[in-house]
Amino acid sequence: MAEPYGESPLAARAEALAARSGPDAVHITEVPFKAQITLRVDPKGSGAERIGTAIHAMLPNQPGEVVHAEGALVLGLGPDEWLLVGPEGAAESISDTLTTALDGDHGAVVDVSAHRTILEVSGPHARDLLNMGCALDLHPRSFATGRCAQTLLARAAVVLVCRDAALPTYWLIVRSSFARYVADWLIDAAGEYGW
Repeated sequence: MAEPYGESPLAARAEALAARSGPDAVHITEVPFKAQITLRVDPKGSGAERIGTAIHAMLPNQPGEVVHAEGALVLGLGPDEWLLVGPEGAAESISDTLTTALDGDHGAVVDVSAHRTILEVSGPHARDLLNMGCALDLHPRSFATGRCAQTLLARAAVVLVCRDAALPTYWLIVRSSFARYVADWLIDAAGEYGW
């Protein structure tokens, strides 16, 4: 059965990712077709307040914060920039909700769902694997559950989200054009350690 959105950016790497995954080390998989909407608005303006009401959660105050809104995660990327990540097929609904809440105020709502895909890296050695290519301190003291950061992983720009620091589980939100490079790097780096 064909996917409603065509082929995911990492469909060709699915077997290689699964082959490198193991329950005692790391599990690497693509989470394709998530709705992804970029929002730019003055955080102190009435538009941001109306958006908070519309999504039943206030926008994160600081870059790096993640909040759960109705049907989406809201990632604080900058002082006036957020990324909303929702379920497959929800991009239009999320965009409409945000645009309606802006009510003509200065701001931008852009569907970037086709622009990026998500890689999930989880398991006991997920943090070790990511630390091989990322300069951030990923220890739970510094990068706990519900944190995100725009960073580089093996010289590729990603949005890194800590979904669960205890397991650990991370999302790498990466541009589709870099997705194969990042997947290949993860496969190679995991292989060096016998994972």
